[in-house]
Amino acid sequence: MTIDKVAWVCVEHERVLCARSRGKDLYYLPGGKREAGESDLQTLIREVTEEVGVALRPETVAPLGTFEAQADGREPGVTVRMTCFTGDYTGRLTPRSEVEDLAWLGYGDRHRVSTASRAAFDHLNSAGKLP
Repeated sequence: MTIDKVAWVCVEHERVLCARSRGKDLYYLPGGKREAGESDLQTLIREVTEEVGVALRPETVAPLGTFEAQADGREPGVTVRMTCFTGDYTGRLTPRSEVEDLAWLGYGDRHRVSTASRAAFDHLNSAGKLP
């Protein structure tokens, strides 16, 4: 089984914006699953607004990559496929919905993020965007 998600990768000052849900230990990249009939862009815009309270500027959204990994806290063989996008935003970053905390994490913090998010961190590191 594969959980199909989209995620927003926001890098500022060599740190990545990450969110942590209530009752969880690991951080993840803001985003989530599609609702029926939604495109990747529609899902990304909706999820980012719901989770971190900002509006993505659709004309700036660009694909970063797709990463697949074992789903945290799920039985072996359940994977997450996370299609990641970058993009500019307007508004003030604020934890909303199930999000308890937001943090700007560097590559040295990769042990604090979900397995799928680690793959995105590794990609950013190898591209020189997250030393």
